[in-house]
Amino acid sequence: MEKKTREYLQVTQQDSDRVNRLIIPTLGPETSCSFYEEFSIRGIQADLFQSGFISCSFIVPPRLIDRDGNLAVGAIANLVDKIGSCALYGKDVPIHVSVDMSISYLSTAKLNDELEITAKLLGGKGSYKGTLVVLKNKLTREIIAEGRHSLFSLSTSRI
Repeated sequence: MEKKTREYLQVTQQDSDRVNRLIIPTLGPETSCSFYEEFSIRGIQADLFQSGFISCSFIVPPRLIDRDGNLAVGAIANLVDKIGSCALYGKDVPIHVSVDMSISYLSTAKLNDELEITAKLLGGKGSYKGTLVVLKNKLTREIIAEGRHSLFSLSTSRI
């Protein structure tokens, strides 16, 4: 088992070349996004945005593919986090931070697959809220992953 683990974690020349080919744009002070946001969520297109519900389209880019040619599970977790928190977005509403995520990985997505990502508010109590995020293949309607996402925010000060 240990030998298999070491082999799997070994960085191949192909992996090293992929990292070296990454183009990381320099972001000027006028930009409000970070490298993380530019790398992980660029390309998401919001189709429907209402209070407590959001629907997005996303074409799987090469930068988020794992060794096996599938959308990386870390990228899926990131999408659940980002889109789940967007379902709670509102003007003059405090920012919510992730407390807990539970993700069921049900299938895989390949390079250039178009995904439909939906998130809806399940409910909340006080400053604690929960969302449900579903990633589906837009063509086959197959569910790729389903995530439950809990978030917390501090109430705004009345001072």
